[in-house]
Amino acid sequence: MLDAFNRHPTAIGESYAQHLAQAAAFGVTMIIAGLACLIHAIFPFWFEKTASDCIKRLHAKMSARLRVEASAAQASSPVQA
Repeated sequence: MLDAFNRHPTAIGESYAQHLAQAAAFGVTMIIAGLACLIHAIFPFWFEKTASDCIKRLHAKMSARLRVEASAAQASSPVQA
């Protein structure tokens, strides 16, 4: 059962706690961005760039994490002749 909780975090080079913190931070940011979108829908003069700025920041963080994962995976794979 513990393997189910650790398989993905371990695969991306994180502990369970590190993954929990990262995923929770992403989730909270997306909730806040979503609320800003809903408020912006009613009051278009409020939060004009909030959601798009959040998305850009999350994309940059996720892209950086994916590059680190790819580098780690490449470094750990055996060299083929």
